[in-house]
Amino acid sequence: MAGLVATRGRGRSTPTLDREGPPEVVAPADTETEAEPGVGDDAAVPRDTPTRTVEDADLPTIEAPAPVEKPESTASRLVRLRQRLARSQSPLGRGLLALLSRDVIDEDTWEEIEDILLTADVGVAPTQELVDRLRTRVKVEGSTGASVRDILREELVTLVDPTLDRALHVDRADGKPGVVLVVGVNGTGKTTTVGKLARVLVAEDKDVVLGAADTFRAAATEQLATWGERVGVPTVRGPEGSDPASVAFEAVKAGIEQEADVVLVDTAGRLQNKAGLMDELGKVKRVVEKQTPVSEVLLVLDATTGQNGMTQARVFGEVVDVTGIVLTKLDGSAKGGIVVAVQRELGVPVKLVGIGEGGDDLAPFDPEAFVDALLGAESA
Repeated sequence: MAGLVATRGRGRSTPTLDREGPPEVVAPADTETEAEPGVGDDAAVPRDTPTRTVEDADLPTIEAPAPVEKPESTASRLVRLRQRLARSQSPLGRGLLALLSRDVIDEDTWEEIEDILLTADVGVAPTQELVDRLRTRVKVEGSTGASVRDILREELVTLVDPTLDRALHVDRADGKPGVVLVVGVNGTGKTTTVGKLARVLVAEDKDVVLGAADTFRAAATEQLATWGERVGVPTVRGPEGSDPASVAFEAVKAGIEQEADVVLVDTAGRLQNKAGLMDELGKVKRVVEKQTPVSEVLLVLDATTGQNGMTQARVFGEVVDVTGIVLTKLDGSAKGGIVVAVQRELGVPVKLVGIGEGGDDLAPFDPEAFVDALLGAESA
């Protein structure tokens, strides 16, 4: 497959990548033009008076380069994460607090607590574990306002599990860039997440290359290239319908040659229950690892999809060895319990959460900040 194009920012040339040879730097054509005649040169006898004025001359048009945006810092993102979660998720935490603060907590109350947790997509097993621990602690420590809040906070933090490694492993190793494959079905915000993640990494002063390997959707390729242009990041892409593994291979190759820190590869996201897609994802990973190991496989899930999202998690987890989860639309739903459910299902942490539609609305997941937001706290 020829004709993979890498659109480069940060003042570098724009290479055209061809599988049969090294990147070719395409320079402007070297054409010869006749010099403009001097004043009076176009007359048989030179004149003292010019026949053309400055206004008549064909002057070159100088276009200013598109401005490169400066992404928001991680610290600022975390502040907004707390604020947005507190606004949208707190009904879950407040509902639990209201029930646990009753003068008498009977079996009906515990059933209501279970219902709230299950409705929030926490999952059956984690819900039962949490209720059992709450029963024991409330019985021993009492249910006054202050103590019940502390008990609930501690138990929710334990449930979300702050011991999991939520760092993004995207550092260079052995002279080669870290490689991140981003997987998930269409409609979850996968391509947008890749673009937003590029902004996160650029804000951390990382040099990033994007690989548009979702070649079955022309819109995905164009969308990713636009995200890259906004922060001066190159995008390697191929013709619509071309082999996704080849595009991913060339993206990693470009990242190695350009000494980038990270290569982010957006993969195809057709229906997850089609064996062809799963085989394709496995092939992408194998082909990429001919050059360098894949350091992260991030699964993008829509936090509002509940059990459908859990089904997706199981299928993708069986194929590409997911290392982290990105939950999108977490700010738009009270179903924050999916954080717990999907971590239990895959045994891997939620590493990033989408908190809005803006370019910088992707933030690292902080378990304590998340729980404080659930309970309506202002800060962690």
